[in-house]
Amino acid sequence: MALQNSGAISLDDIHVELGESSGTQVSINDSDVRGLIGKSDGATSSLSEFYGASNTTYVGGTGGQTTTSGNFKFHYFNSSGTLSLSSTGQGDGSNTVDYIIIAGGGAGGEMGGGGGGAGGYRTGTFSASVANYSVTVGAGGTGGTSPPGEGSDSSIANVATSTGGGAGGNQIGTRYDAGDGGSGGGGGYQFTSGGNGISGQGSAGGNSAGPAAAPDYAGGGGGGKNEVGENGVGGQAGDGGDGSNTGNANYNGATRGGGGGAGNYITMTLGEGGTGGGADGNDSYNNAPANTGGGAGGSQFFGEGGTGGSGIVMVRYQYQGS
Repeated sequence: MALQNSGAISLDDIHVELGESSGTQVSINDSDVRGLIGKSDGATSSLSEFYGASNTTYVGGTGGQTTTSGNFKFHYFNSSGTLSLSSTGQGDGSNTVDYIIIAGGGAGGEMGGGGGGAGGYRTGTFSASVANYSVTVGAGGTGGTSPPGEGSDSSIANVATSTGGGAGGNQIGTRYDAGDGGSGGGGGYQFTSGGNGISGQGSAGGNSAGPAAAPDYAGGGGGGKNEVGENGVGGQAGDGGDGSNTGNANYNGATRGGGGGAGNYITMTLGEGGTGGGADGNDSYNNAPANTGGGAGGSQFFGEGGTGGSGIVMVRYQYQGS
């Protein structure tokens, strides 16, 4: 909205433009009235100076990598940084900021181990303030370690945090349970159960086939944002759960947050990674892609599990009018 460019204009018209109720008390020297045309306190003003004046402002900011679509601006962070908002939206300008926060995915387990769980995937909104927002992008859990690494959290400070993905159950040397996380890691044969996911962020990992399936020892798939990891059955290792492409802040519509496929101790029936960055089960070191939050693949026999995919943080807001 904006005030008209010709004809009669009143203080009441100006007051309504400022979002106040018609007929309420107003003075031409009120600070918000003067602010519409940049006048200082006590300065002389005429009503004609308010022609075309508008109380509409838009959110503006810098940080990360940016792109635009229509009236919206997107910021996406592939590594940690700062989102600096320099203005807020009012009038016809929305003050809502959409976000997607994806944490780092979990590592895959070894020697017929489970697939890594995807990093937590959260969407939501917050109201813009002129402020600096610290953005943390979590790393993927490191593979080839004992125990395998859990994914690290991603966050927008004072807004929301997503939890790193759980590691797949590990079967070489010291055995370890599948890890809990944003999505849970898949189970390995010694400790059968998959890890737990967090409601609203991801899903549980699948169970392994367990010791009764010897000598195959098929692991369970890692959980994904939209789907639980598949159970290992006999000689068939479980697939990772699928990820998601939901959220207004998804600047390129990509699917992220898939769980890793499981390994299998003896046979070649390895699990497939879930859509959205989940890595397949592997002979050794099948890492999930960066900035997907995907879970890594579990490995066969004496192979080592892969490293989970790092996370990503995305925001969107209205930066201009039609």
